[in-house]
Order: sequence, then C-alpha cells, then structure tokens
Amino acid sequence: MTEERERRLQQKYAGLSSRAPAKKEFSIGGGRAGAMAAQGKPKDTKQTVKKLVWYLSREWALIIVALVCLLATTVGNLAATYMLRPIINEGISQYIGNVDEGMRVLTLRVIGLLTLYVCVRTMHFIHKRVMLTASQRSLNRLRRDLYEKLQKLPVRYFDTHSTGDLMSRFTNDVDTIGDMVNTTLVAMISGVITLVGTVILMIVTNFWLAMITIAFTPLLTFVSKTILKKSRPLFSKRQRALGALNGFSEEVISGQKVVKIFGREDATEEEFEYLNQQLCKAQISAQTRSILMGPINHNICNFAYAITACVGGIMVVTNGFDIGGLTVSLDYTRKFNQPINEISTQINVVFSALAGAERIFEVMDADEEVETARLSNVKELRGHVTLEHVHFGYVPDVPVLHDITLTAKPGQKIAFVGSTGAGKTTVTNLLSRFYEIEQGQIFIDGIPIEQIPRPVLRSHVAMVLQDIHLFTGTVRENIRYGRLDATDEEVEAAAKAVSAHDFIIHLEKGYDTLLEHDGANLSQGQRQLLNIARAAVSHAPILVLDEATSSVDTRTERNIEIGMDALMENRTTFVIAHRLSTVRKADRIMVLERGHIIESGNHQELLALGGRYSDLYHEIAKLD
Repeated sequence: MTEERERRLQQKYAGLSSRAPAKKEFSIGGGRAGAMAAQGKPKDTKQTVKKLVWYLSREWALIIVALVCLLATTVGNLAATYMLRPIINEGISQYIGNVDEGMRVLTLRVIGLLTLYVCVRTMHFIHKRVMLTASQRSLNRLRRDLYEKLQKLPVRYFDTHSTGDLMSRFTNDVDTIGDMVNTTLVAMISGVITLVGTVILMIVTNFWLAMITIAFTPLLTFVSKTILKKSRPLFSKRQRALGALNGFSEEVISGQKVVKIFGREDATEEEFEYLNQQLCKAQISAQTRSILMGPINHNICNFAYAITACVGGIMVVTNGFDIGGLTVSLDYTRKFNQPINEISTQINVVFSALAGAERIFEVMDADEEVETARLSNVKELRGHVTLEHVHFGYVPDVPVLHDITLTAKPGQKIAFVGSTGAGKTTVTNLLSRFYEIEQGQIFIDGIPIEQIPRPVLRSHVAMVLQDIHLFTGTVRENIRYGRLDATDEEVEAAAKAVSAHDFIIHLEKGYDTLLEHDGANLSQGQRQLLNIARAAVSHAPILVLDEATSSVDTRTERNIEIGMDALMENRTTFVIAHRLSTVRKADRIMVLERGHIIESGNHQELLALGGRYSDLYHEIAKLD
C-alpha cells in the first residue's frame, strides 16, 4: 500500500483512531463516514448498565431461582472446605493408635463431604441452566426491541449508517452481552458471595491470619481500578473498529459486480487489510491492558498467601494453632484471592459487553419518526395531491428544492425530467414522508400530509424504484408483498398487467419458484418486472415510478407501458424517467433544474416552448 493510499484511508476512517467526537456528516445513500461519526458520542456507562439491568429484571423470577442455587453452591463450597478441619485434626491427634475407629469416623466424614459435593454440583448445574434461560430470554427481548426500533427510525438514519455496521449490533454486540450475562456476571456474583463468606469463615478460623489476607485488599483494589480506567476506552474503540470492518465487508460483498467490472479487487483488499489491521491493533491494545491485571493480581495474592503460610506455621509451633485450622485458613486465603483474580481476567468480557450495549442503546435512543397526525379517522384517500411552495434540504442551509408548486388530480400522470441531482426523486420522497419539508405544504385530498398517519399515508402510495429488492421466498410471495391479503388470482392478474406472467410461467415452478439472494436467478429486467407487479397488486391510489423501466430493454419497456396504462388508470401517477418516451404521454411534465421547476406543460406544449425540455428531447432523439 502506498503512503498516499494509507493517508487517504486514515482520513476516511479517522473515527477509528481518535477518541475525540467526530463531526457528523450526512451522506445520501449510506456510508461509513456517518456511521463512524455517530459513534463519537460521549458514553454514559451508568445509563447503559441501568438499561441492561432493566432487561434482565424482566426475568426476575428465574434470576432469583438462579441466585438461590448460586448461593447454595457457594455456601456449600465454603462449608466443604471448613469440613476438612475436623477430618485433619481428628485423623492426626484423636485416633492415633485406634485405627479401626479412626477409619470408621473418617469414612463417615468423607461420605458426608462427598454428599455435600454432589449437592453442590447439582445446585451448580441448576443455576447455570436457569441463568442460561433467563439470559437468552433477555437477549431475545433485546434483539426484538432493537429490530422494532429500526422499523421506527426515519430513512435519514439509514442514509447515515451502513448496513453492515447496523447488522453487527444484532450479532457481535448482542453476543458479547450474552457472554457477559452467561459467564462473567455469574462469576462476579459468585465472587462477591465467596468473598463475604470467606471473610466470615476466615475470621472464625483465625482472626490474625484473616487480617493479613484482608490487608492486601486495598492494593488489589487500587491496581484493578487503575487498569480498568485505562482499558475501557480501548474496548469501545475495538467495537467501533469491528463495526467498520463489518460495514465495509457488507458493502463490498453486495457490490461484487461493480468491484470486478472496474478491477478494484486490489483496492478493496488494501482497504480491508487496513480495517483489519485497525481491528487487530485495537484488539491487542484492549486485551493487553486487561491481561495485565491477571499476573499483577496473581503475584500480589501469592505474596499474601506466602506471608499467611509463614505466620500460620509460626502460630502452629508457638501458640498451639491446630494443623486443620492452618490448612483451612490457607485454603480460604486462596479462595479469597480467587474471585478477585477471576474478575480481573474476565474484565475484558465486561468491557466488550458494555461497549456493545452502548452501540445497541445508541440505536434504540435514536430519534424516531415523529408522528404529527391528528386525523386518526383517515381511512381512504383518492390521490388528489397538491404541493404549495415546498422548500426542502437534506442538510440544514443546503436547499435541494425551492418553491415547488404543483397539482395532480386522480388519474393524472405527472412526469419529472431534468438533470441528475435536480431534485426529481426528492419530490417523491416527500410524498411518502420519508423526510419532512422545511417550508410550504403538501396536501392529499385537501388534508395536510403531516396530519395523515404515516401507516395510512404509505398504504396509499405504491413505489417502483430503480434499486430493486426482492426477498427470499417464492415469486408469488414477492408480488403479494404489495398487498398481503391479495389472492392468487389477483397476484397473477397483476403479473399479466405488467407483462411478467409469460416469463414467470416458464420458470421451473412458475409462481412457486423460490427466489434467493435478491432474485439472483433472474435477469435484471425480470427482477424489475416483479418489482412493478408488486406495485400493481397494491390498491394504492398514488403510484410513484422512479426510473421503473431503466433496467429493461426497449421491447420489454413497450410491453410494460401497455400494462402500465391500465395500472395507472384512476391513479395519481408520478413518473421519473430519463427516457423521454416514458414521459411523452404524461398529462403534465415538470422540468426541474437545481431544485426549481423551470418549465411545465404537456409534451407538445413544452416542445413548442423551445426551452430546456425541447433541448433534452432533441438531444436524446439524436442518440436514438
């Protein structure tokens, strides 16, 4: 990779290497820049923890059962250790010279100890199983809420976040939370119970040896707190790097044809390698800090264990402290340090989970589409559309549309023509309230569009876009997506209306042919015909055709136009097309340039005007 190429990639992904909040940018059509910027927000760990606790608390009954079993397991382990004291002491002193009696008592105590261990293991299994159920139910609810939230977010949000980055929140981020709840969280709770129980039993066994072990706690706490403070930002950075890598991978995989046709395999490999290296570095940095805690804490604990053993040995020799008590005290010293060591070694899972949870709740806290509708009783619309002095811009102070005024009556066909970027698609996006206008008014049947509930409004608008998307399922199911209660006869009638029926019946299983990978087993034109049939089966009175025939050949386009004439009857139709033959029959043609309507009229009127439309028409006629 050249230095210039690396410098450009560093600028492109500046959010991965900087802890400072990035300036949020808006880019139509998605992009990782917006995704990276969105992750530069300050984090609120306390709120993240509260939200996670809320999700877990919904399974409070199961969690209580798991905690009771966990308590029983921990207490049983501590009690089993304490039972060694009489076994050792009695075996050494009381039954010397009386082997038979000693073996009988020892056997009974060992059987009791084994029985306790069996009970402890049973409780351990139950608490693991119950906690697994509780955690998976909580994660199920979290995924469901995240998905439902995505359905409520405006189109603007998806324009500024890559699909791969959003998908990583469903997979990687949720999985890290699952790891924490299933293992680390249980270990931490068990550790706290073990610490409390161990301290009590240590004091009961020998107060001074207990004080030696406890005296090292402030040092362990200081070391852990210092390392944790420095580690947490690194795990957040790692999750951002993982999201960026997933986003890039998703874009490249879905755009393989573009990559190959322009021979950009090497460039994408370089970019992937850069992102992969960034993730690798972030992973190493995060893990290095976290794994430091284990060895440091282990050495401190071993030092405490050695001092306790030395002092305990002296007490056995000088003060008559029993061997069984020394053995138990040393075991409790190890148990006291073990939870601290376990927590320190698993802290990376906690940080990963918190970073993942922050990314998930970042989506769930995003602003939803604001519903301003007041007329909840609106059920049917005829499709009389009026735009009055509409102004709009995707970015504040960067207008895209200027003072757009037009009227479309039911059954009329309104066409938009103009240069790329003139604002043609933006007008149709406003009709579905994908974006909110800044100034002016849009009326449908005389009702301000913001007073019509979005579900009602969008159920009355059918769109055929240039970008085709087919779902995994049969041909019939994909057409029926336009209206789920459509009968098989209505589905086939819609296909016939747009000249799709002939090619469908020649597929392997006709209308029951399974489509996968966005209809990869169909041609581009066939996929678009299904897309158009989907709109045809809808009863929506408003129809939007955004370059609907751009992916079909001239012959297919003519067949579609025949069917479209029937489809557009009694519907208000808005057509965006570069092929002027598509808009020639329109009742009214709007010529847009830089967001302004510079000409309007029918085909003959605009030709007679001799303006921009006439120039476009004659330029394209020469090319044809």
